[in-house]
Amino acid sequence: MTDPHITPASWTALTTLSDKASAEALGAAMEQMDPAPDGIGVFEMEDGSGLWEVGGYFSAAPDTVALALLAAAYGAQPFAVSELPPTDWVAHVRRELQPVEAGRFFVYGSHDADRVPEDRVAFLIEAAMAFGTGHHGTTKGCLLAFEALLEDGLDPGPVADIGAGTAVLAMAAAKVWPDAPVVASDIDAVAVEVAEANLEVNDMAGRVACVEAAGFDHPALAGPFDLIFANILKGPLIDLAPDMARASARGGAAILSGILNPQAEDVVAAYGDAGFDLVRREVLGDWTTLTLRRS
Repeated sequence: MTDPHITPASWTALTTLSDKASAEALGAAMEQMDPAPDGIGVFEMEDGSGLWEVGGYFSAAPDTVALALLAAAYGAQPFAVSELPPTDWVAHVRRELQPVEAGRFFVYGSHDADRVPEDRVAFLIEAAMAFGTGHHGTTKGCLLAFEALLEDGLDPGPVADIGAGTAVLAMAAAKVWPDAPVVASDIDAVAVEVAEANLEVNDMAGRVACVEAAGFDHPALAGPFDLIFANILKGPLIDLAPDMARASARGGAAILSGILNPQAEDVVAAYGDAGFDLVRREVLGDWTTLTLRRS
């Protein structure tokens, strides 16, 4: 029987271009290759370079001559082709990931169940689940920011977790504020299912309302909320600033992450224009978490 957690050997082909239109055109042209890629990604690079990355993912070795011709035709850098060996990703994650400790919060996998301190608010997030494990630096930054607000005496109230993924942040709020209404949303239906599964695993089924929505586009997200988490990316965060202001209660707090350090000032400026004041900035490695209050 094949282990579903072990991926067979595969190949990646990556290149960069200077503009979005050419990148998207190259991505579309790659779909006509033989063998065809199993997936194609076109992304603006988050390093401030202005470049776009185009990546193809193949289950059979790609045609390097065709890739070279495509790169030349669309003005891209030569493709970097790499073979990925068969990998048991769940075993790899379990070896690499240690529990996350952020103030009173403790995020762990089942392989660390014997390490859970009795005095912590703990959440079991399995490595096999999609949409992250809760171990990313941005999640820890959000938990630390929430801890700081709790230490400052933040009163319980309605909470929204936008782009919730595994719903760790929503669960954290629901645990410390058992009577507060909490809603977790994600643009991806599978992520919503993952959030609901995590709630059940942590004996919190029904405690958080999980909805599929883009941004605040759902009746359950009309607000007003006393606390809003949004751990996504710079671009969507800036786009959501006006909607977040409308959904936030006066004096309400917002914890934002998924922001690379050089991007933080742009996010602060956008939210300042929307009526938020910066309260705190948390930097963990390459990532910044911002705590804001609606004026």
